[in-house]
Amino acid sequence: MSRRKLPVLAEISAPRPSESRAWSLRREDFEALAGLRKRLEDHRVVVVTGSDGLVAAAALAVAGAASAAGRRTALLECDLAAPAVATGVGLAPTPGLHEYLRWEATAPQILQPLVLAGPAARGAADPLICVVGGRPAEDASTLLESESFSHATAKLGSAYELTVIVAPSLEGADGGLETVAARGDAVLACVGPEQSGGRALRRLGKALRRLPTATLGAIVVGEPAAQRS
Repeated sequence: MSRRKLPVLAEISAPRPSESRAWSLRREDFEALAGLRKRLEDHRVVVVTGSDGLVAAAALAVAGAASAAGRRTALLECDLAAPAVATGVGLAPTPGLHEYLRWEATAPQILQPLVLAGPAARGAADPLICVVGGRPAEDASTLLESESFSHATAKLGSAYELTVIVAPSLEGADGGLETVAARGDAVLACVGPEQSGGRALRRLGKALRRLPTATLGAIVVGEPAAQRS
């Protein structure tokens, strides 16, 4: 990625405390993701990172939008230190990637289908396939450096038209972000509204330049303070 300003590719709402599913986006959110979805047509494995607490929601939104449009999509949670996808969408928390990497579960056991609902999902031909993180891991970076992880990402990348990876956040300490980013062919950064411009966005771009895979741009998750009720 060059030193130019990181482009904002989409702006979507953040999950609300009253909502049980993090990917329950509004119709306008799906519309906002349409342009990004088209940009991802030439990519097969997309890594999502960024602000702590927003990564899972942004990755679910990207995966959900692609699946709703008819693209066979898988979501792989690689934030093994602090997995959040299962709780956010009501899936079984285990077994997940953690258990697979420790040879405690097989590939068929960790694949969980998530059926999208609502008018925006009418184009979905198949459910969104999810692999959650599993139980929290203290040695996340070591597990992600294993051959089993490389094998898992390669298999998903060949089996699905798009694999969206929930990566550790930029704030995470030694959570394996660089290892995870190397498995993708593009990176998306999610940020809150307060980080979507000026110096904050430039600092984000600087942090992303250390990753081995180029960043396409940013997704803003949440409404500006002036629009919050």
